[in-house]
Formats: sequence, structure tokens, C-alpha cells
Amino acid sequence: MTAGIGAAADAITVALAQHRVEAGRVERNVDRAVEAIERAAAGADLVCLPEMFNVGYFAFDAYARNAEPIDGPTLNRIGDAAAEHGVAVQAGSVVEDLAASADAGFDTPEPDGLANASVFLDRAGEVRAVYRKQHLFGYDSAETQLLTPGESLPTVEFEGFTVGMTTCYDLRFPELYRELADEGVSLVLVPSAWPYPRVEHWRTLPRSRAIENLAYVAAVNGAGEMGDDELVGRSTVYDPWGTPVATCDDDPELVTASLSPSRVESVREEFPALRDRRL
Repeated sequence: MTAGIGAAADAITVALAQHRVEAGRVERNVDRAVEAIERAAAGADLVCLPEMFNVGYFAFDAYARNAEPIDGPTLNRIGDAAAEHGVAVQAGSVVEDLAASADAGFDTPEPDGLANASVFLDRAGEVRAVYRKQHLFGYDSAETQLLTPGESLPTVEFEGFTVGMTTCYDLRFPELYRELADEGVSLVLVPSAWPYPRVEHWRTLPRSRAIENLAYVAAVNGAGEMGDDELVGRSTVYDPWGTPVATCDDDPELVTASLSPSRVESVREEFPALRDRRL
């Protein structure tokens, strides 16, 4: 089932792969992600996956044994799928083994430990940007004990867009998004594992970040239950006015939307609020 709108002449099509994520079932979860990429590639230019799409966010006891470097088996499979189908992929996030990534030549915030790493892969399956979640969730969560926060905020150019990445809990910290706006970002991708009961927060925060920064925000969530937690789904693309242009409920779904760089330019020209900032 797919929800969304068709592409305009100067637009790209983005697909949010809201698939089921089972705690600790890495191979099965990655199979689902690859299948979603294959389905989306028929009409999409960019496919976005959920946070911790391979291991499951709430599977804290599985983090260490399933940690991988950026060039590990999970992201290699995703890169191969991207290259095979000629589609870019924002590979949600995985538990990164920082020492192994450093050994492979990737810059890391610490020489060892684990991180929540989101990776942008181009149409050839090559790594273009790595974002490590900066705000680790401490409320009733083991993330702050297990993971190292990121320090950098990379951007990547993709077919007329300057793309930035943040992850889930980052949505509660608007200064991060204003920094992206200062870097000229016109599209922010937000992989998440957002649970019940905070549905209204999930609806409000990405929409607010779009309105504040006059940018597209594409927020992709997982689906299904993980132990005592259940994800709210509701993956949504917001336009620069904060209008939801494609969304769904909490079931597995492929959400597609047409995004135009000129739309961002015209909104920022019509309503130049960013120019009126006083620091």
C-alpha cells in the first residue's frame, strides 16, 4: 500500500519505508528494508529507512553483538540494493562499531564505543554522509549508557537539494535544525523509532521544524511492537509551509511524495522569515 503524490517536472520522489522492525531480528529486518527499496525504486529517487532498522531501537541488549562498521554487512547490503536499482538511500540508522569504522578509514567522534549512525548512500551505493545521533534519549532508555553522541552535522547535495540528517529525539532540539538552515539545507531526513503514547509530539515536532526553517522535513518511523513498546508509525513528509503532503497510519507502508527545490526557494522568497532573525 502506498500513500503520496506524483512528481512535478523539477521534483524528486522520496519514499519513506515504514516497515516492521522486530527486536534483534537483524537478517529479517534487513530483508524487509531491501524489499522496500526494491518496491520504491520503480518510482522513487530517494528511499528513507527507519531508525535502527536492522536491530530495533528498543533491543538494547542486542546492540553490542550487532554493532557494525559503516562498511559492515548491513550497509553493504543496502548499498548493493541502491546501486542495483539506481536509487539513493538514507539508511535509517544502525548501531555503529566506532573502532571498526575508524579502522576502515571513517572519521569518528571517539576511537571506540558504539554510536547511532545514519548513512546517506548515493545512486551508486557509495557513502556520501554519516550522521551520528547527537541527542541520546535518556527517559526510560538505555541509549545514553550504551552509545556515544555524534558531534558533526554533515550535509550532502542531491539533485537540487542540500540534504541534512537528524535522528528521532533530535526533533526536540530546534537549534540543531537552525544550524542546518544556516548551512542552506532545504530537505531534512529524520529516521525515527517513535513510540506510543507520544503521537501528538510526533505530529507536531517535525512539522514545527519544517515551519521554522522553511524546509521540507521527511520523518520516517518504523512499525510494529518491540516488547512493551509499539511504534506510532505515521511517517510523514512536510513541505516548507509545514503542510503534510504524504502520510500514513501505524501499519507498514511505503509513503511517497514529490519534493521540489524550487518550492523551497519560492516559499523562502514569499515569506523571508529567516532574514529577520536577530541574534
